[in-house]
Amino acid sequence: MAERPVPRRDSPWGNPKEEKRQPRAHRCNDRLEDIIQACFEGNLFKTLPGPIRLFRECMKSNPGEEPTEPFFYLKLDPPTRKEKKPEGELGD
Repeated sequence: MAERPVPRRDSPWGNPKEEKRQPRAHRCNDRLEDIIQACFEGNLFKTLPGPIRLFRECMKSNPGEEPTEPFFYLKLDPPTRKEKKPEGELGD
């Protein structure tokens, strides 16, 4: 049987033929880390609902529309959205 090349596809980490492929973090990783930190902060029934709600909102949202509420337990700045100006307005 003759060998044939294995078909390759593009992946989120880049083209398989490139030398410098690097994985990228998912846009909701910080929300998941907030859930993990909540597991160590006391009563799970009190600490988990808030971070889980925000993680679910993040996963359901489209890229760029993630929730901007602050994290419960991580000491990170909350995510921000870039506001789009309407086409008719001029920037100062």
